[in-house]
Amino acid sequence: MDSNTAALGRRERMLLAAVAALLALGLFLLRGGLSPAAPLEKLARQSLEPAVALSNGRPSVVEFYADWCEACQAMAPAMEKVESQHHDQLDVVLLNVDNPRWQPEVDRYDVNGIPQLEFFDASGTRVGRAVGARSQSELEALTEALVAGTPLPAMAGVAETSLLPQAEATTMAGPRSHS
Repeated sequence: MDSNTAALGRRERMLLAAVAALLALGLFLLRGGLSPAAPLEKLARQSLEPAVALSNGRPSVVEFYADWCEACQAMAPAMEKVESQHHDQLDVVLLNVDNPRWQPEVDRYDVNGIPQLEFFDASGTRVGRAVGARSQSELEALTEALVAGTPLPAMAGVAETSLLPQAEATTMAGPRSHS
């Protein structure tokens, strides 16, 4: 092998390494680069444990969600805004229904659709529930009522919880059973 052949191989390797580096950089930038996590992921990561949130003397919103849920993803920026506006007055807790760790809570709160929001007053008493995506204005109205300690506003898909004992549970489809 003469020196021209060796030099040509070295140049090709350098060119190949440069192309690989450019492709890696392009893929990195296309996947979001160093941008912050998506709102849903960010909220879930900074979320308190449910037991802590329900016992710290602040009202709480517990959202049952899934990463694959488009309605949950669409509602995440509004939830993030609510959390940032009321950070010192209200706890926002996200529980992923696909995580077996939260199965007792999924069962306890009879989660049968997502997103499902459970609302708790400052003493940790459940005061309402909402199933389905909520707009920014709806979330603001609901959380303002929680912070103020007033009844939740009347809106479609939002129900107050009854103080009556719950009837024996019936078998229902779970949140992941639909196709």
